[in-house]
Amino acid sequence: MMMNCCGLLTANKEPVPLKSVEVELEVRAHVATVVSTLNYENKEDKPLEAVFVFPLPGDAAVCHFSAKIGQTEIVAEVKEKQKAREEYDDALSSGQQAFLLEESDQSPDIFSLSVGSLRPGESASIRLEYVTELAVQADEGLRFCLPAVLNPRYQPQGSGGSGGSNVQMTSVPASLVPYSLSFSARVSSPRPVSKVESNCPLDALQYLNTEQTQATVKLAAGHKFDRDVELLIYYKDAHQPTAVVEAGQASAKPGTLMGDPVVMLSLYPEFPQAVMSSVTSCGEFVFLLDRSGSMDGARIKSARDTLLLLLKSLPMGCYFNIYSFGSSHEHIFPKSVEYSQKTMEEALKKVEEMDANLGGTEILMPLKHIYSQPCIPSQPRQLFVFTDGEVGNTKEVINLVKKNSGSHRCFSFGIGEGASSALINGLAKEGGGHAQFITGTDRMQPKVMQSLRFALQPAVVDISVKWDLPKGVSVTALSPPITALFQGQRSLVYAQLTGKSLAAEGCVTVKYSLAGHPTQNQLHFSLKPAEDTGITVHRLGARSLIRSLEMEERERGGERDGEVKKKVVELSVQSGVSSAFTAFIAVNKGNGEAIQGPLVRRNVPTPRLWGGCGPPQSIKMMQGPMVFGGMQSNMRMARGACAPVAKQRMMCDSPPMFQCNSISIEHKQPPRDPLLQLVSLQKASGCWVLDPALAAALGKTSEEVEKPKPALVNQEVWATIVALIWLHGFKMDAQEEWELLAMKAVSWLRAQNAPCVTECVEAGNALLGCNMQKDALGL
Repeated sequence: MMMNCCGLLTANKEPVPLKSVEVELEVRAHVATVVSTLNYENKEDKPLEAVFVFPLPGDAAVCHFSAKIGQTEIVAEVKEKQKAREEYDDALSSGQQAFLLEESDQSPDIFSLSVGSLRPGESASIRLEYVTELAVQADEGLRFCLPAVLNPRYQPQGSGGSGGSNVQMTSVPASLVPYSLSFSARVSSPRPVSKVESNCPLDALQYLNTEQTQATVKLAAGHKFDRDVELLIYYKDAHQPTAVVEAGQASAKPGTLMGDPVVMLSLYPEFPQAVMSSVTSCGEFVFLLDRSGSMDGARIKSARDTLLLLLKSLPMGCYFNIYSFGSSHEHIFPKSVEYSQKTMEEALKKVEEMDANLGGTEILMPLKHIYSQPCIPSQPRQLFVFTDGEVGNTKEVINLVKKNSGSHRCFSFGIGEGASSALINGLAKEGGGHAQFITGTDRMQPKVMQSLRFALQPAVVDISVKWDLPKGVSVTALSPPITALFQGQRSLVYAQLTGKSLAAEGCVTVKYSLAGHPTQNQLHFSLKPAEDTGITVHRLGARSLIRSLEMEERERGGERDGEVKKKVVELSVQSGVSSAFTAFIAVNKGNGEAIQGPLVRRNVPTPRLWGGCGPPQSIKMMQGPMVFGGMQSNMRMARGACAPVAKQRMMCDSPPMFQCNSISIEHKQPPRDPLLQLVSLQKASGCWVLDPALAAALGKTSEEVEKPKPALVNQEVWATIVALIWLHGFKMDAQEEWELLAMKAVSWLRAQNAPCVTECVEAGNALLGCNMQKDALGL
């Protein structure tokens, strides 16, 4: 067993403070509340202080934090950040127990929790609650993820800066992980729950009512820490727009955010088919790939495969270019070129040679270079950014994209572990595009192709949301204005409803212009709040408003006497939702007895699979909600310097190579996926050529493929029909990945006006042992 010890303590040498983790998930329609209870015990003979650093989704909001020591429970209060830090330090220096939970100054998706002064032999139970929106997947499932492991990165005092260069961690085999996990979920929605899937064994789904709109599910007993817990929730008629009205808190003052009802709208625009089909596919597609050292191994391979699929799926007549960056940046062509067989081949050859060998992650300069290039008339610019999101200047990058949002759309992809959701979501939000997190090859290509489908849709402009409410009821928007709409993509809108009315219904209209056609979608909804719904929607509405105000504060640079900051602090304290300017603080004043003895700091080992999994590049990483992990307490963190944290999925890739301490192990490259092999042979026009490489991709000899070709048919038509039959016959489970390039092949075949198509389909079926109908192939 190789161990990355770094002089730190390991599981079999020292007891570990974290004993068990209990997670309860409450899903309401498209949003979730996550309650996590972490149980600690100090088995040392000295008092203990620990710092626990963990990532949350970038749009999550912590809304409750409490600690129970013995029989005493202390509930944390939200206070202005500096005040909270001072209170924590004062409590520790006077020998009292204290707990501090704060958001990192560098990135809104990293939190640190300081647990101060656990007496020898004492147990503490910490309860942490946060709310988050669930992302819609390409197959319409809503995704929740709880990573199995956290590799904490933190900064020893005095090291300066905010980079995570001083990473200290201890890894142990998953079988030795000394803490246990229990996980349960309750799902409720206006639409029936059709199924819940997971990558981990689940107990059977239990419905709580006959309409099947409420259900519970649990993780099966005996969960080993060998993977993340990923939950995919599916609703019937998921694409119907819905409204959830949540009652205000009785204890809060009417007219305030927490005292009034809040409505959450899930909007799914349906674009008129006539408009969609009349739009010709064109555009300038600019791909920007991260080639910094942290992209090494499985990540850069994923990115190369992704670019292959994208390049093969581009429409004829468009323009494209590929940039890559690290400490410096490179481009394949001096400026964007027209898409043709020649330019596609040239680009693919360069892509195959790309490695993660460009040093650091400096994304700002290549973005400035791209934006300095003149746009091509009637070819709207679409920028695709692939990065693992480990950059130090997230806010500056997002502001640059926002400044150029009038001239392009930005689609972002967070690849692998530690992709900062604040960066990836920020790029897409400010660039009017769409964000995706790629969690390993299992769900990568569908996400990329979904974004390309969105990019091929015409841009939606002049978006407005109009509320029609009865007399006596007014509305205050809590969400920023909608900047982008895509066919079949959800937009969530939050608003506060003030006042009372006898009328029972309200209406909201979303108006926009699509390819010059004014269009609108309407939703009527009941103003009566659903019963016993908690305050999840209020908290997410507050979080949405807090994030908008924080952005405003950054843009203003704190001018106007910190007026915006003051507003954020007020809102955060009132709603109990975390912000960049506040922290949760809990002090146990107890019986006033000071805790004796110097504080000891301990590091909790994080689990790791053995048998092929090495350091980060050989572990599939996953972005997602995180509420527990290795607790590190080796050094007290420099205040306000939470460094970013990798989010890890404990499932082994077949990495080309990994290193563990001084021993390196070489893995043979796995044979190329047959689908990617076939795709790589397609020409830019959409056709395939009859040659030995095609026969090999189909698992046949050249003679076997050439012999059944009908005499009157040319070789390219025959090769293309056989390739289409193979895709439909053997790769329907991956249809989202090849759908666009198959449509291109069908268009090419139609343009050839080829004879004997029916005969070709029959001969192709006989050759491949399939039974595809001509119309199923789109012919």
